[in-house]
Amino acid sequence: MRVVDPHVHFWRLDLGNQPWLENPQPNLLGDYSPMAHDFGPADLRAAAGDIEIAAAVHIEADAVDPLRETEWLAGLPDSVGADDLPTALVIGADLSKPDARDALERQIAASERVRGVRQILNVHADPLFDYVGRHYMREPTWRANFALLAELGLSFDLQIYPDQMPAAAILAAEHPDVPFVINHAGMYVDRSSVAGWRAWRDGLRRLASLSNVAIKLSGFGMLDHDWKLGSIRPLILEAIDAFGVERCLFASNYPVDGLYAGYDAIWQAYADVVADAGTAVKQALFADNARRLYRLPGEEKV
Repeated sequence: MRVVDPHVHFWRLDLGNQPWLENPQPNLLGDYSPMAHDFGPADLRAAAGDIEIAAAVHIEADAVDPLRETEWLAGLPDSVGADDLPTALVIGADLSKPDARDALERQIAASERVRGVRQILNVHADPLFDYVGRHYMREPTWRANFALLAELGLSFDLQIYPDQMPAAAILAAEHPDVPFVINHAGMYVDRSSVAGWRAWRDGLRRLASLSNVAIKLSGFGMLDHDWKLGSIRPLILEAIDAFGVERCLFASNYPVDGLYAGYDAIWQAYADVVADAGTAVKQALFADNARRLYRLPGEEKV
């Protein structure tokens, strides 16, 4: 199986850029200390098994210095004996800061592979699930700086919880020239009630009504550490029904989701969910949509 993987993370701990990884603390991932080691393109290839990775998009990995992360990643394909990954970069940036323009422009200058931005927005009442502790989408400076993405030709990777989806839909409607890519199938977090399901389902439908919003089907292990095919199938099919095949893309979230399943097992599960689909549908979900949304070169057959 050949895939384009639009959600991977690389890091080198001696750079001191990921303190959350150097000193693991309990959070929604559970015990993530097994991934507290260097991880780069060669490690991803080794983990892939029978899955052939045609291209991969690096998503910022919560670096304390996003520019330093981008500069390190920009040098990977040029280093001796290096892989050609990552194919493209979704960089980190704090849009609440007055110098957001300068921070974005410096990273764009550091690598021609920059395609978009991710600033994690997840807020939750339970500290175990809360990422940032503030509602960025409500802040005037953050909202004003968000307009820079369209000006600079950047997409936005949207990582939120379902109860934040109505606000995100308003944001996406206000910025029709910015492509939005929802991370991790919308992070269906509150699973103990019908209301939690409805918040996720209805929030997806609202976001899906906007043509500039797509969704990555990934990260299922983060909130369901013991996931099985039967537990992810309804979520995948619900998302595809809401967004249509043309705005859905499978991704690994590796090595984070490697805490719960092997790389090849993740992709095989996706293949099993859509086993009855036609060739064009599979090609879109496993490769073509990622290439289009992240403006990746080339064309590969799954």
